Amino acid sequence: MAHYIYILRCADDSLYTGYAVNVEERLKEHNGEGKKAGAKYTRGRRPVTLVYKQRFKTRSNAMKREAAIKQLSKKEKEHLIM
Repeated sequence: MAHYIYILRCADDSLYTGYAVNVEERLKEHNGEGKKAGAKYTRGRRPVTLVYKQRFKTRSNAMKREAAIKQLSKKEKEHLIM
């Protein structure tokens, strides 16, 4: 099974970083589709668009990368997603 980290651009131009096994389904959830409501952060910032994703073989590696990205400044994240 593959594991992913992803970055979303919200309607207010903020960036949200998350983890998922199925990024497409998670994106739908963030946008209010499906059974789950998505993250609390993105609920008031819809619509969101996927701007970056990275695949990992293990959940552990994906979670470590997610934590590292969350420590970056917005400028550094913008550079990453270019």
